[in-house]
Amino acid sequence: MSLNVIFVRHGESVWHGENRYAGATDIDLTDHGRDQAAALADWAEQARLTAVWSSPMLRCRQTAADSAARAGLPLRLDERLRELDFGVAEGLTRAEMRERMPEAVTSFEADPVAHHFPGGEDPAAVVERYAAFLAGLRAEHGGGSEAGGAGAGDGRILVVAHSTAIRLTLCRLLGLPLGDYRRIFPYLANCALNELVLRDGTPSLLALNRPVTPGVPA
Repeated sequence: MSLNVIFVRHGESVWHGENRYAGATDIDLTDHGRDQAAALADWAEQARLTAVWSSPMLRCRQTAADSAARAGLPLRLDERLRELDFGVAEGLTRAEMRERMPEAVTSFEADPVAHHFPGGEDPAAVVERYAAFLAGLRAEHGGGSEAGGAGAGDGRILVVAHSTAIRLTLCRLLGLPLGDYRRIFPYLANCALNELVLRDGTPSLLALNRPVTPGVPA
């Protein structure tokens, strides 16, 4: 059984320019973020998708809506795809954090999983809900050839979600230490393609931060 899952970080948000931590805070896209979402939709129209899923948070729904429409598919939302709640760090820049809670920042930088920000969600719990979501995808959408790729009969799913949650999930799927997610995956570009193929549940990474190219499916 083969399933292709394309994780995409939402378009640029209004806190992006100042690099403010946006986890549980429901914020809007910028105009540039909407342009990024439009480029993703151009790609999605030709990408032979079989489903489009999204975090219910506004910045993801705004990013995913046109892609679903252009692909001729319903936009499906799942609460498990929400971003990590950063607790006391929500809405702050790293400089503001260093001023207000320097010890917490130092601990976070040493191991962001073991020492996540006070009042925030345990990153391991985020990984578990994403893993449960993917198990549901395999049950509902999996099938097709064992060769993988986007061949006839394969499920090919676009999932619009969030930077930290996606990076943690990639670590889990690829057998990498969760505490190293910021080092191994230092950055996910907005609306770039991060594609995995799951063959009988075994993951292979096909693309990381691949820019969307309208008319040329990944």
